[in-house]
Parts: sequence; C-alpha cells; structure tokens
Amino acid sequence: MGKIIAVTNQKGGVGKTTTAVNLTAALGAKGKKVLLVDVDPQGNATSGLGINKREIQSSAYDVLLGNAKAQEAVLHTPFQNVDILPGSMDLAAAEIEMVELPERNLRLKQAIIALKGEYDFILIDCPPSLGIITLNALTACDTILVPIQCEYYALEGLSQLIATVRQVKRLYNPCIEIEGVLLTMFDGRLNLTLQVVEEVKRFFPQKVYATAIPRNVRLSEAPSFGQPVMYFDRASKGASAYDSLAQEVLQQNGGNAAWQN
Repeated sequence: MGKIIAVTNQKGGVGKTTTAVNLTAALGAKGKKVLLVDVDPQGNATSGLGINKREIQSSAYDVLLGNAKAQEAVLHTPFQNVDILPGSMDLAAAEIEMVELPERNLRLKQAIIALKGEYDFILIDCPPSLGIITLNALTACDTILVPIQCEYYALEGLSQLIATVRQVKRLYNPCIEIEGVLLTMFDGRLNLTLQVVEEVKRFFPQKVYATAIPRNVRLSEAPSFGQPVMYFDRASKGASAYDSLAQEVLQQNGGNAAWQN
C-alpha cells in the first residue's frame, strides 16, 4: 500500500510547493511510483510538472465535489514514475461549496483511497491555510511533512498547525503523525539561520531532516520551465538537496518496499 504524505504549512512562501514537486520527482527517479495531488488553488504544483492548466478536463476540484473519480482525473507527466491529480483555480470556490456537503472532511480520503495500491507514495500539496481543503488532506494522509523557512518568523503559526493536527487525530484520523520537518531557504553563513535551526529542533525534537534545502537560483527558475529542478539542472545544489531528502524519506520508510498503514 502506498503512503500518503501531506506537505503542509499554513504560512505561505516556505517552499511547500517546491518541496512537493521536487520530492515527488526525486522519489520517482529512485524507482518509486509517485502521485502528486495538487489541492492548492494556485495550482503551481500542476504547472511545475509541465501540465497546462487550461487543457485539464478534470481536476482535484471535480474530485472533491464528486463530479469525477480520482482515477479519471489523474494525468501522466513526462517525468519518471510521476503522475499528478491536477489542481485548478476552481479549488478556491471549493472551500465555500464543500461547507454544505455530507462528510465534507472525508471527501479527499474517500476519493484517493482506491489509488493507494497503485503508488508507493502519494504526496498532497496543501493550500497555505487551515481551511476545509487542508483539513481534507490531513484526514486523508498517513503523515505530514512540514517545510519551514530559515527566517525570523519561522515558527509563527506552527502551534496552530500542531493544534489542528491533534484535533484531526482525535476526531478523524487517529493514525496521523509527523513524517518530518524540512528546513528550507537555508544559508549556513547567516547567524539567524543557525538560530532558527536550533529553535526548530527544540520545537520538533527528533523530527528535523538532516537535509536542508538551500537558497538556489535554479530551484526558483525550474517552475517557469515546467520542470522539477533535477530535470532542469541535475548538477544544481537544489537538485542535490532534494535527491538527499528523497533518500532520507526512503530510509525512514524502510525503502518503502511495501509500506503498511
């Protein structure tokens, strides 16, 4: 059975989508079959994997609203072992439309549960908020991966995220755990960065990945070409960092030969 990991942080600009796209590609390149589920209304993970959002027939919006099955909406990408359930701007309306729906917090879980057997990993790129869509992702996932930028306000709002995860664990998803915490925009030359690292490690003991994602121009450029950084510039520091992160994730999951919930 595949493992479902929600990449989430309600604070924007922390490298959430960058991580979702590039970790997906790195795991795929290591021979794992991976599905990226884009439920962020911005749809940047979708365009980051080279999908033209104007040509999408069905998206995560249609799946959440019950107008399409997840299997019908999944698209193959040009990248090794990588599929995507694409996002669209319609997801912004889904937050409102889902309020009146039955079992509104379970709709993503019900939609993608049938896909678990087809993939080694399913990654969910969440919106930068703690609304109904993110709640759906937290209910559907096995674990969460939290990207945190190495900047002054790094831990701002994280207590709210952890409180939400605890509530989801109590009410909807008793198995949810933290997969890991990823430090992004890392610059080891700055004292502030090192201070933030220590603070994050105190906040999340034993959960911070050894790999940190550096500030890297190629990482910033790759999305405009519709490619994960390892396909855009394999020799870049960003590509090397996400390759190392993928290796850590695989080691954590015993190589994921047959991960069981």
